[in-house]
Amino acid sequence: MSNESQVQKARQYCEQEGARFTHLRETVYALLLDKKGAVGAYDLLDTLKETESNAKPATVYRTLDFLLELGLIHRVESTNAFVACHHFGCSHPVQFLICDNCGLVKEIQSEGLQDTLVKQAETHGFQVSKQTIEAHGLCTSCQ
Repeated sequence: MSNESQVQKARQYCEQEGARFTHLRETVYALLLDKKGAVGAYDLLDTLKETESNAKPATVYRTLDFLLELGLIHRVESTNAFVACHHFGCSHPVQFLICDNCGLVKEIQSEGLQDTLVKQAETHGFQVSKQTIEAHGLCTSCQ
């Protein structure tokens, strides 16, 4: 799916959820779609300032919070950076393959992994409410 189609899908999803997909929110989401890796808030701010000269850190953080809340993006916890989600609108476990050399972030889905984690947590009397697993290494291009 092209980035333009993905932005349109996000716009429709926001309308369906009763949330405003403002120009700024759309711009930040499109910037994240253009990146192959995760992007930090201040790097986003620098890029955003090229077209939105009055953008401030608080503006970017509020926008990221909105996109996170709707599931349009994910936070890569280990690097405190953000990556676009291409299959939003559903609650899903998040697993990332992160290249330590070039920064590529690949989101994968492994239902078996989630099932195993939930079963192991239950044996310890623990209830999993959110799951993000990050595996660091080298992508095919960097090996």
